Amino acid sequence: MTETGSAHESAAVGRHTVTTGPRDALTDVTGLRVGHARLTGERALSGTTVVLTEPGGAVAAVDVRGGGPGTKETDALDPRNLVQRVEAVVLTGGSAFGLDAASGVMAWLEEAGRGVRVGPGPSQVVPVVPAAALFDLGRGGDWRARPDAALGRAAAEAAAATEPGAPVAQGTVGAGTGAVAGGLKGGVGTASAVLPSGVTVAALAVVNAAGSVVDPETGVLYGADRRTPVPPEERHRAATAALAEARAESGRRLAASSRPPLNTTIAVVATDAVLTRAQAQKLAGTAHDGLARAVRPVHLLTDGDTVFALATGTRPLPAEEGLPEGVDYALGAVNGILAAGADVLTRAVVKGVLAAEGVDGPGGVFPSYRDLYGDA
Repeated sequence: MTETGSAHESAAVGRHTVTTGPRDALTDVTGLRVGHARLTGERALSGTTVVLTEPGGAVAAVDVRGGGPGTKETDALDPRNLVQRVEAVVLTGGSAFGLDAASGVMAWLEEAGRGVRVGPGPSQVVPVVPAAALFDLGRGGDWRARPDAALGRAAAEAAAATEPGAPVAQGTVGAGTGAVAGGLKGGVGTASAVLPSGVTVAALAVVNAAGSVVDPETGVLYGADRRTPVPPEERHRAATAALAEARAESGRRLAASSRPPLNTTIAVVATDAVLTRAQAQKLAGTAHDGLARAVRPVHLLTDGDTVFALATGTRPLPAEEGLPEGVDYALGAVNGILAAGADVLTRAVVKGVLAAEGVDGPGGVFPSYRDLYGDA
């Protein structure tokens, strides 16, 4: 498990260099906090991650592109529908069972009087908590070890206990505890970018893909910077053979024997800009481009790939001259946010894979990228 750094850095995306936020994390977006909780027990390998907003919530949207999603309250985020803002988003393991974690977050928010107000009393609220689950059932050896309401509450409490702008733990934590990507250990990753306008765009991804994150010809992560050195050919051959053996061994162990492999990469992309709900939905959609750069293939029938978008609205969009008649927002600024959303999601996937720690247990053998390639 790793945490993001505390100083501004430059990060390469394709041929471009971008300025990251202070933590290069989702928490660089003002008003967002992240909390993780994982199941305990020798044969448990799953967990939950909660993204918590400030009281009053954030504009929210979602784009679901995987063929096997496990989600909750995603219809509420349709721009045509009533709910305007949400107070939390839940990312969880446990497949559809793990969506119970959202109930614990709802209860925690209700006790705090946070949610959609439906009556005159301060406690008369209904928290709308969108959630998405990934498939990790049995990866620790116990098929019934899955997140529940208590774990969701624990993750919400962990998020609330952090300071504004706190670093975010990455790797084999929270919802990434049991994540696997193409046989490699997956995990939680996060990244941010500060645009020339001063707007911050950031992402948090839980990498758990049926597809691969590694180019089979070179051993380089698909989403890595183009300047990333190629591992020595001998090291790549050895890593490929070790991964094949790990996958074969996992197939021999009871809990990893589901066929076909079931996965799902889930993410939150956020900005501090003022966005409409329709613009937030576009951000969630274009962010999937970043996922497609880092995972191949993606959006399969056995994936439930889902991206949420949050806009906290603390920074107005910069003014722009020469707009077409009837357009009252800065097209260039919004386009910059959309492009950055894809870029930070690509980097979040890479960081999640690099931060993950390998697992060898009764549910399977899932080596990390660093196990196979070392510093390469």
